[in-house]
Amino acid sequence: VADGVGGWRDYGVDPSQFSATLMRTCERLVKEGRFTPSSPVGILTSGYYELLQNKVPLLGSSTACIVVLDRRSHRLHTCNLGDSGFLVVRGGEVVHRSDEQQHYFNTPFQLSIAPPGAEGVVLSDSPEAADSSSFDVQLGDIILTATDGLFDNMPDYMILQELKKLKNTNYDSIQQTARSIAEQAHELAYDPNYMSPFAQFACDNGLNVRGGKPDDITVLLSIVAEYTD
Repeated sequence: VADGVGGWRDYGVDPSQFSATLMRTCERLVKEGRFTPSSPVGILTSGYYELLQNKVPLLGSSTACIVVLDRRSHRLHTCNLGDSGFLVVRGGEVVHRSDEQQHYFNTPFQLSIAPPGAEGVVLSDSPEAADSSSFDVQLGDIILTATDGLFDNMPDYMILQELKKLKNTNYDSIQQTARSIAEQAHELAYDPNYMSPFAQFACDNGLNVRGGKPDDITVLLSIVAEYTD
């Protein structure tokens, strides 16, 4: 998942184009087999440098989180740049969680392509700065990957409550649960009286903030299962 930085709207740039192009490029590299499963940072780096070398002008910034499940070794390899992220849930509890990367409050690490002459002005991090981890997973583990629109509006315990409703691992059931989590986060985002994780974080930084945080919300849900043809 990747989340385009909304501030680009002020410059007449659609923030979604950079993040969508970045993810499409990473997806193509994976489909072509040009990646090492144990190095999602490598996928992100290759995708980003391809955009930098593109002759088609593309401006913008984006956070990014890539999670690779290596079926043979039963290991999960992750890389997270910025404030999108992932949870691994086992037996109703969070057993792994990504760390947010922020320069300062509400300013996540991000990959950027700046207009000519503004390279030093636009915040831009290296893909190698992404936080990476590798760990074993078990059958039945739930992997939730999402943009900060989810985590800023729903604390872990609320996400876990929704995941408990997952009765089986068929596609429709997983799809329905992912949708219900995203819809609940969207509803809370527009509640002016709700003390959201984002509002609590703002208060911790000396700002008097209440309510949810309206934002783009993307939720991907995966379950570790036996692979059968």
